[in-house]
Amino acid sequence: MARKESALLGSILDINSSNIWNTDADTLSRLWENSKAEEDFSTSEEKLINVMRLAYDVVHYNPDDERECRKYKNGEWALFTHADGQRCVAIRRKSIQRISDLTYENIGHLSAASLLNLIDNNFGGGWDSIPLSVKDIIGSAFDISTTCVPTSSLKRPGGLYSRKIEAGFDVLEVAKGTYTEAIFAMKKEPITKIHYVPETVYDEDGNPIPGDPNADDPLQAGADDENDGDSLDYSSYSAEAEAHEEDEDMAGLNVE
Repeated sequence: MARKESALLGSILDINSSNIWNTDADTLSRLWENSKAEEDFSTSEEKLINVMRLAYDVVHYNPDDERECRKYKNGEWALFTHADGQRCVAIRRKSIQRISDLTYENIGHLSAASLLNLIDNNFGGGWDSIPLSVKDIIGSAFDISTTCVPTSSLKRPGGLYSRKIEAGFDVLEVAKGTYTEAIFAMKKEPITKIHYVPETVYDEDGNPIPGDPNADDPLQAGADDENDGDSLDYSSYSAEAEAHEEDEDMAGLNVE
């Protein structure tokens, strides 16, 4: 089934690093074949292939090699040819089966339920078993918190578990003897960065004046512009700040 975004693509030239995650291989193959006859399409081929590599396994193969053809014509791959009609390409959606497959590029395209399923398949070790580098990736797109309490107390009315569920968090329960670790996950809202664009000022002859004439110190104004992005970008903080045992009612019962 074609993904929703795929139907919005009128040409293979419309793919980019954002919408490539919402496409499917068969649609990309069809759009490629429909577009490759366009003038100067060959100059865009390498760029388009690199965009596909963000979300797909991409393989070039020899169409004259019968063994290779059988390998990629097994229904798992979508196929297309370059504009020169000689080189063949096979693409297949990248599979995210382990937490080690997570990247800053694909984490934002997972649901909270899918993320928790990956964690559950990580040898059942819970949150502490995940490498810090992967926690940072998860924390860039999800709010994560954890608690470990006696199983009999986990779902008591009014406790942390019920409050998190009411707030819209998905939860994974990891059994640890007579205790249960609960891992709560909720996808973060995308952050839109706002950049100030100063109003254009004109001189008495109607010509635009470059720079910001209202700045007291042009050199300092430039320095502020350079630092502005850094001061507003909170996307690289450690997930350790979000993942914590926070059941205040069960303090003293948490275990390592």
